[in-house]
Amino acid sequence: MAKIRHLAIKTKSPERLAAFYEQVFGLKRIRSESSGAIYMSDGYLTLALLRNRGEATPSGINHFGFHVDDLTAVEEGLKKFEEPLVQRPANRPYAEYRAMDPDGNLFDVSVHGYEEAEFQTERNVRAGAGQKQKVTS
Repeated sequence: MAKIRHLAIKTKSPERLAAFYEQVFGLKRIRSESSGAIYMSDGYLTLALLRNRGEATPSGINHFGFHVDDLTAVEEGLKKFEEPLVQRPANRPYAEYRAMDPDGNLFDVSVHGYEEAEFQTERNVRAGAGQKQKVTS
C-alpha cells in the first residue's frame, strides 16, 4: 500500500505559516529554498509551504505525495484511468514523479521518500549503483 507522506500548501506567507505550525504543533523546519518555500516535518509527514505565484493564485492545498515501493504498479494503475505518470524536473528534491486523479487533484509519487532531499543527479548515482529506478520515455 502506498503511504501519504507529503502535503503542500500554497500561501502568501510561508514564513508566517511555518511559525504557526512550529508554535502550535511543534513541527520542525527541514529545508528552506530561495523561492520562499519552507519544508517542515513532524517526523512522519513532510509539509511544504509554497509561496503563491501571483495574486490570482488561491491559498490552500496544492498537492499531496505518496511514498511507494513499486512505480510500475502505480503506472499500470494510472493507465487504467488514462492518467499519465510524468517525471518531475531535476531540481525538485522530494518527488520523482507527478500525476493527477480523475478529478484533477495533483499528487507526487516518490520511491526514495520525503524524509531527505534527493535531486536527480543523486537519483542517477543511486540508479547506477544497481538500485531499481524507473526510466520514463
